[in-house]
Amino acid sequence: MLLSAEKITKSYSEKTVLKDVSLYLDEGEKIGVIGLNGTGKSTFLKIIARIEEPDSGTITRNPNARIEFLPQNPEWDDNLSVLDHVFLGASAELKELKAYEAKTVLTKLGISEFDKSVGLLSGGQRKRVAIASALVRPCELLILDEPTNHLDSGMVLWLENYLIRYTGAILMVTHDRYFLDRVTNKIVEIDRGNLYTYQGNYSKYLELKAEREDMERASERKKRSLLRKEAEWIKRGPRARGTKSKDRIARFEELGGSIADTETETLAIGTLSQRLGKKTVEIRGIGKSFGGRQIVKDFEHVISRDARIGIVGKNGCGKTTLLNMISGALASDSGSVIFGDTVKLGYFSQEGLDMDPSLRVIDYIKGIAGEVETSDGTQSASQMLEKFLFTPDLQWNTINRLSGGERRRLYLLGVLMEAPNILLLDEPTNDLDIETLTIFEEYLNRFNGAVVAVSHDRYFLDKVVDTIFEFQDDGTIKKCLGGYSEYLAGKTSEPNCQKASKPKAVSYKKESSNKKLKFSFKEQREFENIEPEIEALNLKLNELLLQIDRESSNYLKLQELTSRKEDLERTLDEKMERWVYLNDLAEKIAQSGQIE
Repeated sequence: MLLSAEKITKSYSEKTVLKDVSLYLDEGEKIGVIGLNGTGKSTFLKIIARIEEPDSGTITRNPNARIEFLPQNPEWDDNLSVLDHVFLGASAELKELKAYEAKTVLTKLGISEFDKSVGLLSGGQRKRVAIASALVRPCELLILDEPTNHLDSGMVLWLENYLIRYTGAILMVTHDRYFLDRVTNKIVEIDRGNLYTYQGNYSKYLELKAEREDMERASERKKRSLLRKEAEWIKRGPRARGTKSKDRIARFEELGGSIADTETETLAIGTLSQRLGKKTVEIRGIGKSFGGRQIVKDFEHVISRDARIGIVGKNGCGKTTLLNMISGALASDSGSVIFGDTVKLGYFSQEGLDMDPSLRVIDYIKGIAGEVETSDGTQSASQMLEKFLFTPDLQWNTINRLSGGERRRLYLLGVLMEAPNILLLDEPTNDLDIETLTIFEEYLNRFNGAVVAVSHDRYFLDKVVDTIFEFQDDGTIKKCLGGYSEYLAGKTSEPNCQKASKPKAVSYKKESSNKKLKFSFKEQREFENIEPEIEALNLKLNELLLQIDRESSNYLKLQELTSRKEDLERTLDEKMERWVYLNDLAEKIAQSGQIE
């Protein structure tokens, strides 16, 4: 055992975030901590790392166990270089020993100027320097608070693979569900001050949590049924005043006190939007350059009324610039954006609004709209706040008392309260907890309007979008049909991808009608056998997934099975790409009359 935390309690003024919670952490365990924003996840990590002290309870650590902690908001010395900050406080020997590894990790995280002052870096770049610092220092326990924030999809995938291979123990808070699924072997959920532990990754957690809640509901139903019977007996009045009657009265009181409120608060909201006419948003060849570098080049697209578009690309490639040009917040160097008369944009920006910290939560929302018409009927500002998990007492708090995630949730509600019919979302998943994300995704799937989202959250993109726009190095944008997983699987063959920027004039030469289109002998054999091969691979993959579920508590075995799963998925992806090509060829041959 590396560490034990027993009966930890922590309160802030009138709010208790942790109530007698305990956690035991063994070597090699990789634990994901989840829960609603404001429930105390970051506080819990700080207590484990001994950055904060609990009000009561004990932390016992293996005396030989070294701990590295990546806070959500690291502190900085703006006068230090990137590399010096990575090794801040470390010995000269460690710096010399790990300098090459640090440069490699920084490069993977998109930082290549090692001597640059951290005072000149953006917030996202600073966070990546802090990640590198935590990763290169030897330790037995790595504690990470929101490590995937400010990373693009490629960096998240690299970090994911790095942590899968990592031999030490990990305790982390993240809202990236694919990341949790692939890295962790235990999930800890903090819910209303209590801590629940689930053996397995995120998928297993969902299954086990559903079982736990079903059992709790069944237990509560039995208790309530017994309570009703006891209540009826109490009302009738006992015939005798002996010990037996006193026991039943005591039992009735005990039952009443043990009935739990099993209804968990959830974010649920009827969709809000104004009518959108036929003419939406037409983007005509827009472009933008900064310092001689082409960021966006000749981009053209008409956003349909029910569009579900995800925008991906490396950090700094121009995703936010594109949204700013579409919204009108930034003028383009060339081209234009034409809006239909009924268009009402809602823009959820990455930076968020400068909220007045002294403003009360209820007043902030009332300043946007006192009431709104939703698919559930007319809702007041207070009702809408309750649906977004702002309890009546929290509504009268000032904004400066909210956590970062709660502010993001409030900002999101503010955008939706304006009832837009086209939503532009720039990194909407940052700092939002998993429950809020899940309900927001369901909201977007029911939303009666267009959605254009910049996001590095692969899970979010898979659930919400049906088209991916990928930024290229030259500023052009490639359009790919499907969600993120389909886009990723098709990157090599790119059967569904095409340039979404302004097309160049091309002259086409008519093919000779005498040229016969047909399978080669090898292709014919491959076409006949490929479907059974794909079916066999799918069966193997399903069997492997079941085996992974069974071995979820055996970390070494899980690593081996995960590696086999990844190899099998790659083989399956290659077969699927080949199947698409062969089927397309077969259809063309059939159309040309070469096959009867």
